[in-house]
Amino acid sequence: MECKIREWQIEDAENLASVINNKKIQDNLRDGIPYPYTVEDAKEYITSMLSADKDETYTFAITVDDKAIGSIGVFRCNNIHFRSAEMGYYIAESYWGKGIGTNAVKQTCKYIFEHTDIIRIFAEPFAYNTASCHILEKAGFQCEGILRKNAVKNGVILDMKMYALIKED
Repeated sequence: MECKIREWQIEDAENLASVINNKKIQDNLRDGIPYPYTVEDAKEYITSMLSADKDETYTFAITVDDKAIGSIGVFRCNNIHFRSAEMGYYIAESYWGKGIGTNAVKQTCKYIFEHTDIIRIFAEPFAYNTASCHILEKAGFQCEGILRKNAVKNGVILDMKMYALIKED
């Protein structure tokens, strides 16, 4: 199944709310995202992403037939790490296992490496999230190690994996 990445549009709010208002998705994301997630939450997110600093925040809707079915973002680090950026993403559960995640990650990395001075993109999925790890590996990321007891999610202490893609890779 083919997907495209594009800039968010306020009209995507209803689809975004539908996608992220899923506990299975939220259980694999950082804390701070409301649950349940409303259309108003989605509008606030989209508005903030559209007004974010374009040299530090790169966020895209993942679309199929121009319908937003997920989100992907790359966030520049600062200080001595200003040429590195962290990636995060999620996709509607009904689209899992169809190659969309890998395709969106590849498109996003290509865009970042062609349009910015970022040379390293990394992601830190929970170690148990084998689907996300597989997406990153299929997109060319290398596992650099396990971050032991690196996070607490839903009251559980979790390991994470560090994946990275270098521009020259």
